[in-house]
Amino acid sequence: MSAAVRTRKHATALLLAGSLLALAGCSDSDADASPSTPSPTQTAGSSSPSSTADAEDAAVIAAYTSSWDAQTEAYKKASSTGTDLKKNTTFKALADIENDLSAMRKAGQVTTGKPVLHPKVVKVTDAEIPTATVADCVDTTNWTLIDEASKKPVPLPTERLTKYVSTATLEKWGTKWMVTKLTAQEQAC
Repeated sequence: MSAAVRTRKHATALLLAGSLLALAGCSDSDADASPSTPSPTQTAGSSSPSSTADAEDAAVIAAYTSSWDAQTEAYKKASSTGTDLKKNTTFKALADIENDLSAMRKAGQVTTGKPVLHPKVVKVTDAEIPTATVADCVDTTNWTLIDEASKKPVPLPTERLTKYVSTATLEKWGTKWMVTKLTAQEQAC
């Protein structure tokens, strides 16, 4: 296999794996995830099961998108140093990102732009350690892998998915949700 083919395959895997992690600034559901003011029907003393579930879903989406923000910043410079990546990302998800960043540094590559997310909470499980599953349609159309020195886009296979389904698993640690696993599906959305 030639070096160019390996580089393209790596770049495709990098963008697929990397575009699974979390990004608040790009989410179309940002306004829904963290409203700046409560609705007129909400009061400090009311807590129905529905409003509790809505608040939990909003906290899950906020953690997910915060992780994406930090990941996007890390990919812009091929380093997690100085980012908030570890605030909401851990375990396999963090290890995958750090592996991608290491490969990017070795290849002299960074990203420009950012992915667009459309996350939705699929399930929240109440347990000793609560878990949540987020389904997303990740759009990497305007998230570009470039050669850091030349600032030119890295050629990628034309058949790669630029909009695909991904899932994330989160765990609640105390009062904070953490992204623990990200999985890209080989399915367009």
